[in-house]
Amino acid sequence: MSAHEHNHSDFLNGTPWFVYECTIKLDESYRRIALFLLYLFIFMVGLLENLLVVWVNWRRRHSANGVLFCIINVSLSDLMVIVILPFFMMEVTMDRVWLWGRFLCKVTNLIYVVNFYSSSFFLAFMTLERYLALTRPSCPSIFPVIGRRRWLLCGGLWAFSLFLALMENVHVDLLEWEEPGCYMMPDYSYTEWFVSVSFLCMIFQFLIPAAVIITCNVLIARAVKTAPDVEGQRDVWLVHIYSLVFVTCWLPYHLIMLLMIIDDINPFIFSCNTVEVLYFSYIVAQGFSLLHCVANPLLYNFLSKTFRNNLINAVISSLPKDGNLDQVEVGPKRQDKGTLARN
Repeated sequence: MSAHEHNHSDFLNGTPWFVYECTIKLDESYRRIALFLLYLFIFMVGLLENLLVVWVNWRRRHSANGVLFCIINVSLSDLMVIVILPFFMMEVTMDRVWLWGRFLCKVTNLIYVVNFYSSSFFLAFMTLERYLALTRPSCPSIFPVIGRRRWLLCGGLWAFSLFLALMENVHVDLLEWEEPGCYMMPDYSYTEWFVSVSFLCMIFQFLIPAAVIITCNVLIARAVKTAPDVEGQRDVWLVHIYSLVFVTCWLPYHLIMLLMIIDDINPFIFSCNTVEVLYFSYIVAQGFSLLHCVANPLLYNFLSKTFRNNLINAVISSLPKDGNLDQVEVGPKRQDKGTLARN
């Protein structure tokens, strides 16, 4: 939601927002350039990474353990939002002008918000699965290979993500003020809807997954320290990096969202300059959060020796068979415990 949208909504609600005259002038042209380059980087790098992850891991989807099954779903979720990034790139360069009609306005928003939830859900379940597999190997898998439980739970997570996304998407529409724009704007009770949706986002997308990811990774790090095949402190630090990257991607976004909630509930708390900075930063934090589409494949796949070997083998097997290439196979077949990928 832009500052202009915020002004318009407060006008509709009869709530005075500009208690003091704004004296700050933020350069939105530099922000547009920075966001365009950021989206372009995420699109190019994230598309290549996630396509490789799905291509390599899809071959083992039926026999894959729970961790690998979650990794595939995370990559599919990230690919969904990467595919619609060109729309965001054009929108940001035209200062939030939307030229692609009402249907694509609602569809792109729905895809984005579904990824918003599903990626965090599968990361949390993957971390929990890894913790149980490491500390309680006799415990049944959350996503067992045999039976329908894996697919029912997977479908349930996607369905729940869709349900949460639809709660916002029903109020997303193409609105025309000076120029057409794609906004969430309920017909009534704007503040109540915005606060409710924002709290749902904060709880289900960040707080609950972050609690699971951080807690399980701390317990995994403790268990890894006593493992005989740990590669020094590398594996211990890598586990903490998993948590750090998740928090780094999403904490700025949710902190700004929390301040926006406070401003909507009580518009007299912050000065006009503070609110201008707040809504200016919101778009930046939203774009920055999409870096998880680049970070997830690196952390959970490319740092794994097993995945790198499988990638090389997949590339070799796809090449034309000629001479000795028929017998080439790279890397050991044993499970790579050193990187904790458990693939």
